[in-house]
Amino acid sequence: MTIVPVMWAVWGAFVLFTAAMFIYRSSLTKNEEDQIFLDDSFNHERSAQAAIIAKVNKVQPLLRTGMILVAVASVFVVGYYIYDVFNQFK
Repeated sequence: MTIVPVMWAVWGAFVLFTAAMFIYRSSLTKNEEDQIFLDDSFNHERSAQAAIIAKVNKVQPLLRTGMILVAVASVFVVGYYIYDVFNQFK
């Protein structure tokens, strides 16, 4: 078994995970408001916005990790093919 299908499968899994995290984060932030509520009568809005931000902050480390994994896997894929090109010209 060659490494190429495994390499592409791992890269694809990382990309799918990262895309899923982006989609989940965007679904969380679609109800986020860009307003500051100064009046005490808007405490329910303030608490709803705080809950949204808390969920987004929990997802953010997973998203960063996914982006780093995709970048590392992409560098590995490109490096493999550069190495393969140099080996074919020997």
